[in-house]
Amino acid sequence: MERNRPVLALWPATLARLVLGGVFVVAGLLKLPDPAAAVRAVRAYRLLPEALVGPVAFGLPVLEIAVGVALVAGVFVRTAAIASAVLLTVFVVAVGSAWARGLQIDCGCFGNGGQVAAGDTAYPAEVARDVGLLIVALALARWPRSRLALGHLITGPSTEKELSRAR
Repeated sequence: MERNRPVLALWPATLARLVLGGVFVVAGLLKLPDPAAAVRAVRAYRLLPEALVGPVAFGLPVLEIAVGVALVAGVFVRTAAIASAVLLTVFVVAVGSAWARGLQIDCGCFGNGGQVAAGDTAYPAEVARDVGLLIVALALARWPRSRLALGHLITGPSTEKELSRAR
């Protein structure tokens, strides 16, 4: 089914891939320069044992950047989209949990994070943003083909037209 999509349908997938990938790259890059803030953000959720806070805080930005770069470059798009959907699901659950438990924290999604003053939380907007991005990720997992993607350089041509051009 995927191979028979009209050519014009590839442009929305391209836009989705670039937006989703860009969000993950930016989020990861903003966390890298301040590891202490990343640790503070992860710890503020009060969901992980202390022994896991550091590894998650240090590993998450690297994972976000890797997933984002794969999406932007258009390589392993389905895998990267599934990984981003898993991450976004975790983010929605974590933010929803903090919201439900009455924690007053900044999500740390784009750096910083940790405790904030009462009324300075943005839980509805954070959940809405992540759910929107989750829908995009799920759509890309279902329909990963797009324009301006480098994946064909790794996996080879995927359509009869591409096969005939490669010959």
